[in-house]
Amino acid sequence: MKPVSLLLAVALGTATVVSAGPAVIECWFVEDAGGGRLSKKPSALLLRQSSESPPPRPDLDPERYLKVHDPAGTLLGAFRRYPRDAPAPRCEMSHYVPLPASAIWVSGLTPEQSCPRALDGRWLMVSVSSPVLSLSSLLRPQSEPQPEPALITVATAVLTVLTHTPTPRIRMGQDALLDLSFAYTPPTPKAATSLAPGPPPFGLEWRRQHLGKGHLMLAATPGLSGPMPAAREGAVAFAGWDDDEPFGPWTGNGTFWLPAVQPFQEGTYLATVHLPYLQGQTTLELAVQKPPKVTLTPAPLIWAAPGEAPPELLCLVSHFYPSEGLEVEWELWGGPEGRFQKAEGQRWLSALSHHSDGSVSLSAHLQPPPVTTGQHGTRYVCRVHHPSLPALGRRAEVTLQVAGLSGPSLEDGVGLFLSAFLLLGLVNVLGWAAAYLATSKDSVEKKTQ
Repeated sequence: MKPVSLLLAVALGTATVVSAGPAVIECWFVEDAGGGRLSKKPSALLLRQSSESPPPRPDLDPERYLKVHDPAGTLLGAFRRYPRDAPAPRCEMSHYVPLPASAIWVSGLTPEQSCPRALDGRWLMVSVSSPVLSLSSLLRPQSEPQPEPALITVATAVLTVLTHTPTPRIRMGQDALLDLSFAYTPPTPKAATSLAPGPPPFGLEWRRQHLGKGHLMLAATPGLSGPMPAAREGAVAFAGWDDDEPFGPWTGNGTFWLPAVQPFQEGTYLATVHLPYLQGQTTLELAVQKPPKVTLTPAPLIWAAPGEAPPELLCLVSHFYPSEGLEVEWELWGGPEGRFQKAEGQRWLSALSHHSDGSVSLSAHLQPPPVTTGQHGTRYVCRVHHPSLPALGRRAEVTLQVAGLSGPSLEDGVGLFLSAFLLLGLVNVLGWAAAYLATSKDSVEKKTQ
């Protein structure tokens, strides 16, 4: 490849990476409508634009059409990585009021009595969720919409909390690693220079909510000292800033590690990053899974004469989790038509058996109908589907052997002959051994006389 062509290819590849993902995120602006009701109005986030002027949106109030300025690059970078085939993210926007955190362990972040003037003005919180990411971002809009060809409000992303693992699926007994990153930009240059150079102290909180109960799993305050709640269930967080620029913006890491997860540890995990009077939060839905073991009895063969029903088949589906989403199918492969078909016969499932580790088991039963000679060599298959298994599921099978109308088939005869031959050989060996022992005993007795 020529150098010019190579440079062009690299440039095009870079442009493709930078321009990936949605340019505009459609949102709903949610606010209190009084009387316990909420109103929802359309809004949008403009992440990037292909021309010098933003595209017109006459359907939106300019205060709800936001052009995002993201000095840290975390919010915009998350959507540059957004897969083209992923579903559109769900987005909600609402007003936000800066307030001190209520938890005692994080009170050191707000020693002053009132919110500083640097945080005055209008604030918005944006929450975005999809199968590939979950984030929240505190935006500081400018006071007035910009008089551009399309009226639009410029808003700066001040605090963004992000995870790229919003729905982790962890196998029972393995460690869970819940990704979390965050970024902070001082809301005004004056606010940045009024603080000591370098990233500020912050608070990190991980909570779990499941079946109506909430637990504080872990709390950390890098940069502060004081008593802290003890971590639960061996949880650890990698809490810290990734850089030490004097006046920001700064990016940080709050990834959460939970060892050897069990079913009781699944649920909604809330990750909250606390800064003075500002809190950013995102949610993750942790699910614990364990794939089932599948065994079929009797196996590997079942026998039946023409016109008779084979013995009942028992498919044991053992030690799986969760109990929801399990399906058992009976299939018949081969036969007169030489292809797959649903197995006929009576079928039923047993009740669930619960084990000490939280997993469950059950058995599926099939009583096949009477067979014909044409079904000789067909295979009964028990196929199990479960959320922890691939799309094809897991299977176990048994082969049906049908005896001939007037007696055993050739294969049956060969099998009986071999069995008889082996049995005769075993009898002869035992007879020789007994004769040898008797002769040895007589010889010993004669010598002792």
